[in-house]
Amino acid sequence: MDQNISKKDQIILQQLDVIRTMTESNINRMGTDFWGSPIHPLKVDAPPSPGTPADGKPADGPGTASSTGNDDTQPPRSEEKPPEKIEDLQSELDSYIGLTAVKKEVRNLINMVTVYQLRRQHDLPTTDLSLHMVFSGNPGTGKTTVARLMARIYHSLGILSKGQLVEVDRSGLVAGYVGQTAIKTKKVIDSALGGVLFIDEAYALNGRAENDFGQEAIDTILKAMEDHRDDLVVIAAGYDGLMDDFVHSNPGLESRFNRFLHFDDYTVDEMMQIFKSQCAKGCYTLDSDAESEVRSFITESNTNSIAFGNARGVRNIFEQILVNQSNRLAALETVSRNDLMKLTAADVRMAEGKSPAPDEIETAVEKKSAPDASAKTPDAPSAPEAPSAPPAAPKA
Repeated sequence: MDQNISKKDQIILQQLDVIRTMTESNINRMGTDFWGSPIHPLKVDAPPSPGTPADGKPADGPGTASSTGNDDTQPPRSEEKPPEKIEDLQSELDSYIGLTAVKKEVRNLINMVTVYQLRRQHDLPTTDLSLHMVFSGNPGTGKTTVARLMARIYHSLGILSKGQLVEVDRSGLVAGYVGQTAIKTKKVIDSALGGVLFIDEAYALNGRAENDFGQEAIDTILKAMEDHRDDLVVIAAGYDGLMDDFVHSNPGLESRFNRFLHFDDYTVDEMMQIFKSQCAKGCYTLDSDAESEVRSFITESNTNSIAFGNARGVRNIFEQILVNQSNRLAALETVSRNDLMKLTAADVRMAEGKSPAPDEIETAVEKKSAPDASAKTPDAPSAPEAPSAPPAAPKA
């Protein structure tokens, strides 16, 4: 009886230990959000669970609740990625489709920052270097992608200590009551220290309504740009004309944002390259006659670059074609590996809302009704043998 009670107590203690560990982990994760600093794990004496080494440390392996890297003496620390090689980042920049003018400006900026750092290393005087930028252009032209790369480039060059990108818009900065906007904005800025704060549609902060608190967010950001000039870069992004009005609406913005990168709309050829890159990543191939259909689909859809969304519009077209390919394959009796990879002209036309060509319908019907070559067909019954002729009559 005592043995059964001891075993039961041991199971209860093990369960309590697991609950304790999970609770500590959850508290540590949200500690920086609610209380401003990580919470030290609580130390509770508990018997070691079965399979735990004598030193009390859990064995390494996936799925263990305690394998978070925390201990009882040190608060949890976020893992900082080491700086990447600038040559690798430049190669990644060159691999981007289009963006010719942007690539040139980024290379100029890399060279300028490199020389700036070299002068500092040789104790030579340097001028104040403002790295805050304005990205202008229509949706889907690569602004966020380049902003993320710039954070990594600045980290590689030693300008930023972490190199993360924090993306936010008006809703993430402005609150609904007096005094709350500054607190909300400061919290976002604190998360971006050491990296890049990317403000999408930044002109929306410049609301001119009577009870609008966007200006409070702008003032808080301007102060942070001055206080943390050595470890914070702010990139404001949005449409061309609206971003010009936004920057020139405030002398503080004009003095701090003096680098402008314009992102041109993608050409049809560049959008076709983007579509083909999506196919390559997903292991899809285009039929010979499907490529011209895709080009026509993109051209007809891109009558308004703002509404179409450039690369976003291409991605939407790609996903629509995949839906129609799935519908086509679902109607087949058998599906091969090649079928799963092939995108046909019929898939594209169906995505456009057009009917497939008659020959494509016939091909699909033939494939659906074709018997499986691997299946054995029953032998046809043999024709009955003809009756033998009657014997000849004997001669007289």
